[in-house]
Amino acid sequence: MPVFDLHMIAAIVVISIVGGLLGLDRTAVGQFMVSQPLVAGPCTGWMLGDATAGLIIGIVLEMIWLLDMPIGNFVPADATVVTVSACAIAILGKPGGDTLSVISFSLLLTTVMVPLTMQADAFIRKRNSKLMENLLSSNAENMAQAIARAHLSGISAFFLKSFVLCLVIIPAGIAAVLLFEHLPGTAHHALSLFIKLLPLIGAALIARKLSIKSFDLFLISGFVIAAVFGFLFHVPVLIVLLLTVIAGWLGARYSEQRS
Repeated sequence: MPVFDLHMIAAIVVISIVGGLLGLDRTAVGQFMVSQPLVAGPCTGWMLGDATAGLIIGIVLEMIWLLDMPIGNFVPADATVVTVSACAIAILGKPGGDTLSVISFSLLLTTVMVPLTMQADAFIRKRNSKLMENLLSSNAENMAQAIARAHLSGISAFFLKSFVLCLVIIPAGIAAVLLFEHLPGTAHHALSLFIKLLPLIGAALIARKLSIKSFDLFLISGFVIAAVFGFLFHVPVLIVLLLTVIAGWLGARYSEQRS
């Protein structure tokens, strides 16, 4: 059973810093896509000693929020904070081998916190939007340095937002996992089944958002191929579902480009 000793606290702080740095990639710095759940999940899991759990969490969250983009005044869910926090909760909350039920429970916990991440993101964006107004009204003598400081201030605000959110969500989630361990076995079994079905929700969301008629054809074809592949080579169910969605998405994009 995990205890909030110095090792645990140090791990939480380090992962929160990593979450803050990865969060910068969303819009503030770089945009190299390392903030996407499919990358952030395995990286966080690898740092904590369980890349497999990170990959499972990353795949599930990537499929759910794949097409949510910060366009216009729309503030999407902070999938980076959710992914990093879910990985840390699942791995630190149950060391020595994560079960699917704990991973599923950590996903539920962090997903519940999505509205909080969106409000924090909106607050920081509103705060940063005033930087230029304050800069112009300040009549600074060295405008180049003032602009550089404003940029650094905006970047720092985004980092602190992700860092603080991770620093709050992760310990709370670990404490919740301690309580979850005392629930009856039926609850653990139900959550193990829940995470196996989550990719289907992601596939449905992708199909709905793409709104491409050919997606259904390629999705069915991908499912048949993946199912046969899984039957012959005993591939896990999650891999079969992932291959199905990838086949549908690639096929739909190919048809869209041809037309």
